[in-house]
Amino acid sequence: MKNITLLFATMACFSFLLYSCHAAKNVEGGEEKDSVEITHKLGTTKVVANPVRIVVLDIGALETLHELGVTPVGIPKKHIPEYLEAVKNQAEVADVGSVIEPDFEAINALDPDLILISTRSERYYKELSDIASTIFIGTDNKGYLPSFRHNTMLLAKIVGKEELAQKRLDSLEAKIQDAQAKFEQDQGKALFLIYNNARFSAFGKGSRFGFIHDVLHIKPVMELEDESVHGQKVSNELIAEANPDYLFIVDRNAAVFGKKANKSEVENPLIKQTNAFKNGKLFYLNPDVWFISGGGLTSVDLMVDDIVALFE
Repeated sequence: MKNITLLFATMACFSFLLYSCHAAKNVEGGEEKDSVEITHKLGTTKVVANPVRIVVLDIGALETLHELGVTPVGIPKKHIPEYLEAVKNQAEVADVGSVIEPDFEAINALDPDLILISTRSERYYKELSDIASTIFIGTDNKGYLPSFRHNTMLLAKIVGKEELAQKRLDSLEAKIQDAQAKFEQDQGKALFLIYNNARFSAFGKGSRFGFIHDVLHIKPVMELEDESVHGQKVSNELIAEANPDYLFIVDRNAAVFGKKANKSEVENPLIKQTNAFKNGKLFYLNPDVWFISGGGLTSVDLMVDDIVALFE
């Protein structure tokens, strides 16, 4: 088993290419303030040290800040996971639209020091940067664990919570190591599917939902070439032919519209031919955690717990 700590160390240079911090000074209202220069996926951005007015458009970043005891001034209140309801319901936290369609007027009215975004809102980077310092904080699917760890510590550095973040990461890394040891010995092969209106999309290693393979080391039943955000469309026949030992399914409609799919539609005659279905190893995953969120301290912890619990 690869040691997860060694993995993080060996990929430190990779992470540094994506994000780096440099001390600098920032003049604001005639007053000189400390700031850091952050190089990220979309550019290099100067951020005021210890910002107090943060708008968060990435759910993973939101949950990490929540774990660190930091409350943003604005969040996208649509599709907030249940475990973040406490943040959503705070009157002093403004609604700034959704992660896909930010409310620019609402964000501008908050006069933020910092805006955090990820893949779903990166197309608005320029518009958001015109309002305030904006940085991309999404995880890299090709190096999920190193980028997750780096993002966590970057956020912690920005808000002055590095010691707490390190403690949480150490605990989570130990949990991941235990899970890896368990799954590396399991010879069963798995397939991760998103179900959407009678159609399946599959996700493999290095993809948006490659977590079960890349992080937990569960073996894939097939190699998938399409690593786009929407995955590779697969037929019921292909799933039956691949015959996975484990099927992990996320219901997209349940995540986006709050309406669960009928199981009789998902578990069609071809799906029922798989070893996964026959052996009771077809698992429905929490869409709040797996589809809406991801990449934050809370969701990564829950994702590990979810899969480990299913195998017990």
